[in-house]
Amino acid sequence: MTTTLSPEAAWIPELRAALGEVIVGQHDLVDGLLLALLTGGHVLLEGVPGIAKSLAVSSLAQGLDGEFARLQFTPDLLPSDLVGSEIYNAAEGTFSSRKGPIFANFVLADEINRAPAKVQSALLEAMQERQVSIGGETFNLPSPFLVLATQNPIEQEGTYPLPEAQLDRFALKLIVDYPNTAEELEILDRMARTGPAPTVRQVARMADILAARKQVDTVTIDPRLKRYIVALVEASRRPAENGLPELEGLLMIGASPRATITLALCARARAWMEGRDYVVPGDIKAVAHLVLRHRVVPNFEAEAEGITADELVTRLLEGVPVP
Repeated sequence: MTTTLSPEAAWIPELRAALGEVIVGQHDLVDGLLLALLTGGHVLLEGVPGIAKSLAVSSLAQGLDGEFARLQFTPDLLPSDLVGSEIYNAAEGTFSSRKGPIFANFVLADEINRAPAKVQSALLEAMQERQVSIGGETFNLPSPFLVLATQNPIEQEGTYPLPEAQLDRFALKLIVDYPNTAEELEILDRMARTGPAPTVRQVARMADILAARKQVDTVTIDPRLKRYIVALVEASRRPAENGLPELEGLLMIGASPRATITLALCARARAWMEGRDYVVPGDIKAVAHLVLRHRVVPNFEAEAEGITADELVTRLLEGVPVP
């Protein structure tokens, strides 16, 4: 099959290069953010403080000339602090709507698990509906609209963990790890100075993202690969019935139909980023952990044995036959 991709795809390597001028390493993080952009999905970023999660999101917005908003989630945050509120004009005796910071292309919800349930619900509703209501009036959010929520895996005291049903609203979960020795030395050379922080040059616009999404939709998935995607998801729900009896006593919750859709979308996006107009099994395997790790929940027995969600996803990939 020959490629029929748009020439506009040239901005992908340019954006990677531009981000690389500011962010050292973290290639998996950058590729995950690009997948989210191309599929319209939201991202949950998990990692310890100080490893460039916020920098990556703000740099992505700069590279695409998008509007960026950062919200530090705290226990005293109110839904109106996020979506906006009505303001009363005493002189005219009227109310006017004041839009909140959620009206941006890129919204960084920093430490989302520190906000109470009402604020989390307001954010997740906006993510799903892509619109918010202020004083009975409905406002559409910008397009594209991407929420990137961060959480710290080591400080759980005083937090409000997201339940599984809300985690499922995030298309991808990206694990951000420490840099290696060479990368940390480069970070030291770039950042250990008192001058202004480096910025990312603009390489594309919001219109390029919307055009790219149309191209992603044209990428072909063979029916056998569609069945493979469904088989992976079904094996996470009923492993014994799908040839993986060894996982039967390790899974509490399997992946939802939303995972099936997201796997197909991300496989298409990865194929398009690789310059192909068709999906191969490697595309599905490459995105499986990003899509499934927050949807496949180990039970207490698995946790007692030290088995993580990522290990369960690996076993699914090893056990489900590839067409």
